[in-house]
Amino acid sequence: MTDLRTPGLALLCDRAGVIQRVLCDDVFPAGDVQPGQPLADRLDPGSREKASHLLAEVIAQGSAFDWELNVSLHGRVFTLHFSGVADEASLLIVAAHNRDNLLQFNEELMRINSEQVNALRQAIKDQTTQALTQDRRDRHNYDELSRLNNELIALQRELAKQNVELARLNQEKNYFLGMAAHDLRTPLSVILTYSEFLSQELAPSLTAEHREFLSIIRQSSQFMSGLLDDWLDVSAIEAGQLTLDLQWTDLAALVDHNVARNRVLATQRQRQVIYTCAADVPPVMLIDPAKIEQVLNNLISNAIKYSFPATTIDVTLRRTDDQVVLSVHNLGPGIRAAETNRLFKAFSKASAKSSTGEKSTGLGLAIAHKIVQEHHGQIWVQSEEGLGATFFVALPITAPKESAL
Repeated sequence: MTDLRTPGLALLCDRAGVIQRVLCDDVFPAGDVQPGQPLADRLDPGSREKASHLLAEVIAQGSAFDWELNVSLHGRVFTLHFSGVADEASLLIVAAHNRDNLLQFNEELMRINSEQVNALRQAIKDQTTQALTQDRRDRHNYDELSRLNNELIALQRELAKQNVELARLNQEKNYFLGMAAHDLRTPLSVILTYSEFLSQELAPSLTAEHREFLSIIRQSSQFMSGLLDDWLDVSAIEAGQLTLDLQWTDLAALVDHNVARNRVLATQRQRQVIYTCAADVPPVMLIDPAKIEQVLNNLISNAIKYSFPATTIDVTLRRTDDQVVLSVHNLGPGIRAAETNRLFKAFSKASAKSSTGEKSTGLGLAIAHKIVQEHHGQIWVQSEEGLGATFFVALPITAPKESAL
């Protein structure tokens, strides 16, 4: 086949892959490929199984294109690109050094007047047309993918820059928020202290209206003081500056103490708090007592705020497998199902109104969530609108590792 300009290999094989005729061989040394040899014998041993799959696809599909198989020549292994087409009796196997040469070699074969090749010419033509179409499609897809990848890289760089800037701004926000909260604490404490002093010392000489004014001042000051404490906690959490002071603590006694302290507030508001502790609760647990008491105070005081008058708040402590579970149940308006998932996020509030008219900062449950998480525990709520809510805190009995919030 002297009319072929592109170097390549063209073999007629039977359906078992045995070479019947060498049509063109510009790959191997003269006489190295002979009729009667299995095609697989001319391949590197590592490619022989793949060659059997190539032959199977040619027979099953009628053609196959651009299979990469390794051959050995002069002690060196290199890769050839193979294609093949089939008629009723024979297989035409073609190979070249790369994909482009394989396409060119197929086109040149179609121009050769050979009895065997003429019988397979249409198959070669169809195969080449499909390969060219696929090649153009692949190149277009590659260009489009490259463009999208470059855009993605640019977006990732911009996002990284924005994240750095957001981190810087968040750090500045936490700094100024903490500084403002510290500066406001002192005058607020003065206002709260003097309003309580006036309420106690001058109450007999004050009119009912004046006593109401002092009560409003005291309640507002208490709310602002609590809000500042929450702000400081949130700022410390976001800055990673809160740490747990883990101590072996009698959790049952800690809950009992917190319930007793909140029971006074509940009685004033015509509510009752009942505490039940199971006998199998461990005598001590490794926790941060101050942080856990902060969680307790939030849950129990919230239960008092949101329960209906003349109802009971049930606080229970029990053991479940390797956890101790605290539950705080109140009979109040409950929480909508759509609101429970975001209830533990900062500044998120439920739509239910406090039955005592008190305001909420929307920070207490978010802080409680962080504290419980750092104890390797869980906090969640179960509620049905109109039937109250139950908050649960599960703490592992095994000692958690100390870590920063």
